[in-house]
Amino acid sequence: MRRVVALAVSAAVVFAVLVLPNHPGAVAWNTLNRWPLELPVLLLGMVAIGRRMGVTYVCALLLLLAIVIKVADFGMFSAFNRTFNPILDTFLIGAGLSLLRESVGGVLTVLVIIGTAGLLVLLFLVLERSLRTWASIGPARSLRVTAAFLALLCAGWAAADTGHHFEYWRFDKSPPGTAWTTRLTLKRGIEVQQTATELARFTAEANKDTYANSAGLLNALEGRDVVLIWIESYGRASFDNPLYAPTHLETLRVAEFEIARSGMAMKSGWLTSPTSGGQSWLAHGALASGLWTTDSGRYTAMLASGHKWLFHFAQDAGYRTTAIMPAITMGWPESLAMGFDTVIPAADIPYEGARFRWVTMPDQFTLATYPALLPADPRPDFIQVALISSHAPWTPIPDVVPWDRVGNGTVFNEMAARGPAPKDLWRDRDAVRDAYRRSVDYALRVTFEHVADLGDNAPLAIVAGDHQAAGFVAGSDNKDVAVHMIGPPDLLNLIDHWGWTDGLVPSAEGPVRRMDSFRNDFLDAFTHAQLSKMAGQ
Repeated sequence: MRRVVALAVSAAVVFAVLVLPNHPGAVAWNTLNRWPLELPVLLLGMVAIGRRMGVTYVCALLLLLAIVIKVADFGMFSAFNRTFNPILDTFLIGAGLSLLRESVGGVLTVLVIIGTAGLLVLLFLVLERSLRTWASIGPARSLRVTAAFLALLCAGWAAADTGHHFEYWRFDKSPPGTAWTTRLTLKRGIEVQQTATELARFTAEANKDTYANSAGLLNALEGRDVVLIWIESYGRASFDNPLYAPTHLETLRVAEFEIARSGMAMKSGWLTSPTSGGQSWLAHGALASGLWTTDSGRYTAMLASGHKWLFHFAQDAGYRTTAIMPAITMGWPESLAMGFDTVIPAADIPYEGARFRWVTMPDQFTLATYPALLPADPRPDFIQVALISSHAPWTPIPDVVPWDRVGNGTVFNEMAARGPAPKDLWRDRDAVRDAYRRSVDYALRVTFEHVADLGDNAPLAIVAGDHQAAGFVAGSDNKDVAVHMIGPPDLLNLIDHWGWTDGLVPSAEGPVRRMDSFRNDFLDAFTHAQLSKMAGQ
């Protein structure tokens, strides 16, 4: 009887590791309904192989690794709403220890480190003992052979599930049970390997970056403020899809007239985004870093590479750099690598109105408010504003209100309560497309009204789409987005050689460049020819 209890407890320990969630949202009793296919593989494998070749130690280490990955993911999802990547996030361990030392003192910090190490050792011993309990059954040879056969059968089943979810092959339905822990561990391993490869490449590019050690960059701006405004989901579809073009082109033409009245010039062109349908940060990273960040692995490697962003060069030129980020509602440690002196997330933007479901606040409020959030500073400003009202699901959509009525944002409350709900809207694809049309039009209107009203000493304004909407909305797989530059005529003359179109409507036949070309093009255009290079360049 004691043997049976020991086997049951050992199986329960392994089961608990395999069903341990990696996300706070998965903490629920129904997690226990997940049948891990690795469980019979491990337990039957122990019966078949026994304690030969230290197999219990190896398997215990693998299970301990799975625990560490899941706990690290859990912590990152809780704090930053993303998974843990050891290449990018190692610095967080040091930062956390420094904070702990400042909070509780060095002695307690050392005790915490020792306790954590002791806990890992204890977990390893418990796992190894649990596996050894099954490995010590010692049945007859025929039963070992049977156990080996069943373990291989379950391993094939787990491999089928893993390959199905990794899309190495496809079944009509996912096989019963789940090899989720195996998939998670393999996925993290693949991500780390891909990130390491890209990190080596991006680090090499950073080391040979001809701009990195240049002095006098951006001197042609003569200290003029710069504001980069991102419009969510604004792409070429606004110009060549007949569902959207009549509305958006009319809005742009009206904006052209108002901006021209203010005495500013306009030029517009095309950039190819590294993404479509979502993941705006990939576009933000490509434009400002000058590296082609087409996926999360490359993005992570870019952040860790030390490659200088456009905002780093602005800092070197004496600018105060700021990111206005109404979509950021949790910690954003990645911003430490981007060259921002200050990041202003949603919580620091004084919006007192109702949320527009996922959208924290209307774009008009963000644009009306951000200048007042910057304290007095003798330095010129280089600002990024990432707007979000035209982010899917495009419901509800705010109205444009008189700018002097924006106030604390409560004027938008009634608009935030409008329907339809996303689940109802997205049952009708035509309704989704119409909502997208109106949402982008709203973003264009408030953005260019804001730009037109920036005053006599207006900044150099860059307005860019981040990516096209999803394919069924955009109507094509084209990844081009419009980018506009607005400012004093003499300043815009410096980009004449880019071949951009005067006004806010870029020529359909105009030149198209990848988004990662913008950093270098901007540095070249707004730097007077003679650069003072550091020794060795």
